[in-house]
Amino acid sequence: MLGDVAGSGPPGGSAAGLSYKPLVPAMRWLLYVAAVLVLLAGIQLFVFTDRSSTFFAWTILNPLGAAFLGAAYWSSVAIEALAGRQQIWANARIAVPTVLVFTVLTLVASLLHVGKLHLGNEFGAGTRAVAVAWLAIYVLVPLLLACLLVVQARVPGSDPPRLTVLPGWVCAILAAQAIVLLGTGVAMFALPDQANAFWPWLLTPTMAQVTAAWLISLGVAAGHARLERDARRLRPAAVGDVLFVLFQLIALARYPDLISWGSAPGVIYLIVLGTMLVVGAACLIQGAPRRQESIA
Repeated sequence: MLGDVAGSGPPGGSAAGLSYKPLVPAMRWLLYVAAVLVLLAGIQLFVFTDRSSTFFAWTILNPLGAAFLGAAYWSSVAIEALAGRQQIWANARIAVPTVLVFTVLTLVASLLHVGKLHLGNEFGAGTRAVAVAWLAIYVLVPLLLACLLVVQARVPGSDPPRLTVLPGWVCAILAAQAIVLLGTGVAMFALPDQANAFWPWLLTPTMAQVTAAWLISLGVAAGHARLERDARRLRPAAVGDVLFVLFQLIALARYPDLISWGSAPGVIYLIVLGTMLVVGAACLIQGAPRRQESIA
């Protein structure tokens, strides 16, 4: 899923003299800050997987669940950082609805299970600080992002033409991904006590809803990519997709005994990972910058 590397053309313009809507500086910096935050969350969960009782906002009993979240956070570093590097809004916006949906849903899940957070006096000061920071981030980021979306929408300019339109088979896979991810995510978020019927490893209700927030946001990204249909505009998400699969495979290799491989959810999970890898790689190949192109 691709957009050209920032700096490969004049901001807000093109060789044809058209005025393309630029990415506003405030949105750029919010994406950069978000990239740093998800990098730190990934360290907490992917590196210190078995120490969430000390280093994370709440205790995660299943290490595979923690590693899944850490892998998802680390893959989103690429999405947000690469989107922030773009000069033109059309090449960056794939990241914004995804981040907004994820942060809102994660805030809702956190508030619904606030009693699980490490906020009590029985926890150390550092552990309580992590939980407070968690809530503050998930209140401030979606609020700022929504405000900046309004600012971004008011910036004059148009989108560059679609020059690397996705082939039909890629669009079909993206549509299928959106349906599966959104359907599973909504079911798990709405019915967290029954989420283990939809997922290949054991989840508590808290983890079910936080995991569902990721699934829904990934479904939004797949649907958005299907609507954009241009590999040039989807580079941040394409890199994120490939990294998501690689990190998830590492998580599975670390905890192979904690997943129900032969179950329907286990098979579907692996198929979805496979399609994400194929689509991400295809978009990266098709949307690779070409010397003759001057659009950022």
